[in-house]
Amino acid sequence: MTEYRVAITGENAHPDGSTIYGDIGLGRLEEAGLSWEVLPKSGSDTVSAAELEGFNALFALGHYKVGADSIRGLTDFRHVARFGAGYDQVDVPACTEAGIVVTNAPEAVRKPMAHATIAMLFALAHNLVIKDKLVRTGRWNEKQDWRGAGLNGATIGLIGLGGIGESIARDLKGLGLNTVAYNRSAKPELAAELGVAQKPLPDVLAESDFVIVTVAANAQTRHLISAGELSRMKPGSFFINMARGSVVDEDALVQHLQNGHLAGAALDVFETEPLPSSSPLIGMDNVVLAPHGLCWTDSFTDAVATSAIDDIIAVSRGERPVHPVNPEVLD
Repeated sequence: MTEYRVAITGENAHPDGSTIYGDIGLGRLEEAGLSWEVLPKSGSDTVSAAELEGFNALFALGHYKVGADSIRGLTDFRHVARFGAGYDQVDVPACTEAGIVVTNAPEAVRKPMAHATIAMLFALAHNLVIKDKLVRTGRWNEKQDWRGAGLNGATIGLIGLGGIGESIARDLKGLGLNTVAYNRSAKPELAAELGVAQKPLPDVLAESDFVIVTVAANAQTRHLISAGELSRMKPGSFFINMARGSVVDEDALVQHLQNGHLAGAALDVFETEPLPSSSPLIGMDNVVLAPHGLCWTDSFTDAVATSAIDDIIAVSRGERPVHPVNPEVLD
C-alpha cells in the first residue's frame, strides 16, 4: 500500500510538529499509518504546487493561501483540511474542479468562540481595558470617568446566525439579554427557539447597543460593514468583530470611533494581520484588541485538532469526512 502523506503549513508550526496552538495530536496520524511533514516557512503567503508535490493532503494551520496554482498539476493530492472554521484562504471552486475535498472544523470552534465573544462584550460594557490601565499607571482617581455602559437593558445585535452566532445567541439568552439578529437567510424556527428577533441588517444596526459580527468571510461579505452601515448604528453604541477583518471597513470604523459616534469597539481580527503599530486603534482606550486568538484555549486546540485529524484519516481511508465544505466532490 502506498504511504499516505500529509503536508502541514509551516507558518504556525515547527519541523518537529509543535505549534503555536500547542499539541495538535499529530501522533494520531502516525497511529493511523499516515506520515506527516511540516513545510518550510517561505517568503510567500501562498502554498505552491512544488511544495505539495508527492503529498496527498494539506493540514492548513493558519493564514497561508491555497489557490488554483497551488494544486495545478498535482495527481495524488486529495484533501485540504483547515484547522478552524474559516476557509477564506482556500480557493474552494478550484479545489472542487480538481476533485479535491476541503474540510473545516466548524462545530469545534463554536463554544470557544462564543465564550471569547462574551468576554469581549463584558470587557466593553465595563471598560475593563482602561480600568486595568488606570491601576497600572497610578491613575486610580480617574475611575469615575470610566464607569461603563453596563448591560442592563441593553439590546445585542448579532450579524450572522451560523454555528458561532447561534452559540453566542444561546449564551446571551442565558444571560437574559435582549437579542436581535440579521442573517442572509431566514431561520424562523431557530430564531424562535433562541428568543431572537430576526430583522433586516439596517434595523439590527439601528436598534442595538452592542453589535457583534460573526459572519463567514467571502466575496459577498467583504466590507459588509462599511461607512454606511456604521453610520446607522446608535450614537454611543459599541462594535465587536469576531469574524474576519475583511468583513469590516477598518478605516471607516476608526473614523466612527474618533468622531465619537461609536463609544467603543472590541476586535479580534483586522484587515491587516498582525495589526500595524501605526494603527490608530492601538492608542484608543475604548478599544479592546486581541491577536486573532482570544478563543485559543486548551479545549479549543483539542476539539479543533481532533475534528480536523478525524477528517484527514477518513479521507485517507476513502471514507466520507464529517465536515466537507464542498460535499459535491464526494457525491
